[in-house]
Amino acid sequence: MSDNDTKKPTGDSQTPPKGSPSETREEPGSTPKHPPAGARLDTPPVAHSSPTAPPPPAKPAGPPPPKNPGFVTCTIDGKEVVVKPGTNMIEAAKMVGSDIPYFCYHPRLTIAANCRICMVEASNAPKLVPACQTPLAEGQVIKTMTAKVKEQQRAVMEFLLLNHPVDCSICDQAGECKLQDYYMKYDYRPSRLEGGKVMKNKRKVLGPRVVLDQERCIICSRCVRFMNEIPKEPQLGIFGRGSHEVIDTFPGSELSSNYSLNTVDICPVGALLSRDFRFRARSWFLSAAPSVCTGCSRGCNIYADFMGQETYRYRPRENETINKSWMCDQGRLSYKYLNLERVLSSVVGRSQGTGTARPEIARRDAVKAAGKALADVKGRVAVLASAVASNEDLLATLTFAKVSLGAKEVYVGGRPQGEADHYLMTADKNPNRKGLELIAQGLGLTLKPFDELLKGIDGGRVKALYAVGTEVPGSVEAFAQAAAKLDVFVAQATNESAITAQATVLLPAATHVEHDGTFVQVDGIIQRFRKAYPAKGDAVAHWALAAELTRELGGTAAWTSSREVFRELGKAVTEFAQFDWDKSAPPDREKPGINPLPTAADGRPPGYREFGAPRVRGI
Repeated sequence: MSDNDTKKPTGDSQTPPKGSPSETREEPGSTPKHPPAGARLDTPPVAHSSPTAPPPPAKPAGPPPPKNPGFVTCTIDGKEVVVKPGTNMIEAAKMVGSDIPYFCYHPRLTIAANCRICMVEASNAPKLVPACQTPLAEGQVIKTMTAKVKEQQRAVMEFLLLNHPVDCSICDQAGECKLQDYYMKYDYRPSRLEGGKVMKNKRKVLGPRVVLDQERCIICSRCVRFMNEIPKEPQLGIFGRGSHEVIDTFPGSELSSNYSLNTVDICPVGALLSRDFRFRARSWFLSAAPSVCTGCSRGCNIYADFMGQETYRYRPRENETINKSWMCDQGRLSYKYLNLERVLSSVVGRSQGTGTARPEIARRDAVKAAGKALADVKGRVAVLASAVASNEDLLATLTFAKVSLGAKEVYVGGRPQGEADHYLMTADKNPNRKGLELIAQGLGLTLKPFDELLKGIDGGRVKALYAVGTEVPGSVEAFAQAAAKLDVFVAQATNESAITAQATVLLPAATHVEHDGTFVQVDGIIQRFRKAYPAKGDAVAHWALAAELTRELGGTAAWTSSREVFRELGKAVTEFAQFDWDKSAPPDREKPGINPLPTAADGRPPGYREFGAPRVRGI
């Protein structure tokens, strides 16, 4: 209600009669010099005797034009930011260094806006608005540090912690828990709850790979939205009301999706846990190395979390082109071969039976024995190359096979075909089949199917074999029986098997987490991976073994690193010519001006605790 609405009418508000002393003559269309009290000046008075038509009423002023056409310009905590239309406040605040807390928001999921901890002040809203749900407007002023906002954050934290159990000392999420971090930053007060907490199921097994602690759940609904939107397998729901609301599977079903463990990654608290990783390691003792999953040919980008010389888990690493922020469960659990049944020392001579120890010798002596055996069959030795080996390994070993052994054909080894799914997982379980094909083509070698190698051994045409990796696409036992017929079988292997037991000379090879290198995934994208920790035992990379064998047979091999192998031998492969080995490497150390990559725990850069040979258990 305006002031004029409460004023009593007076004579001053009436138009004075013609000829009165108070009448003043004004030019037509001009603004009166002394307008009468209470008169509205939207349209200036016009003399009745004037033949001129009154001007049209002025249009209301619209919003000012954008400061940066095509973008939205606003101010967050006193700093100007320019973003694309539709950008929410959380993402925009990150660009100017402001941290808005959130639980339910995830950039790759739909917006739920139900946790309410991201509420901020906006100049065009009378109340606090959720930053995750509210797009920025031109000229808007956002404040994230005011007393009103801080009180909202404290109140939300107090509400979420009312019925939350004090499990931090035994919780697997401790050290990487947003609830812990936000309590220390936004609440840090004792609970005011009087009485007992609401009790729920502490160990609800949702499926073969995920277990749920319903008491820890804050109902952010991330897991439900993920299952509905990403793998499109709606296996989770929210049941109940109020404080008794819980996450659960639908009656008669279980969380059996091949992407179920992604719900563990995106759970902001310790409610959803991996049954494989549960109670195995404290996250703050783990370091992380940026790597590539070797579970199939997709080549999902990952972090290999390790402690000492043991890998504990894989976690997805963001790559917009290949795997976004996700990975399948089968690939996630494929890390176990890095730790189990490893070939850690060199052996000369076949196994004499079950339970019989094979004599272990120094790698240098084993290389001499391998070199002597291969020199005797030069030009008549078959070559088996595994599609699990890296590009650097294949470049060095196949160059050795071509130049020093006189090989013209290469038999394709690797893991057998498996199942594929509708999203990321492919049927080819080898990470570098495409790389093997490109390298063989570049070196002028002919690739032969594995079955022909079996026929050659059984027919007596193949008497000597040099194997780069002992993974085979057929039956392991059948090939082991065939390998027993070989006169010379030099194998470079990472893991023990019935095949390695038949090797006349067995050389220990390092896995992909134990050296730097590259893979070529199914779509032809070349990807770098980083070394996590030094190789176990006496193992070295395949390329290093090839260099030792080359020198043993009188050749020249001056490579001392994966980088030198790629830069020197990769010139023979056209597809590798434009690949920058250095610039394509994912960062693994804190650098000036670059935020450290997230590790498994406290934000320190991956590998921070692991320089050189690790100490006991990496502690």
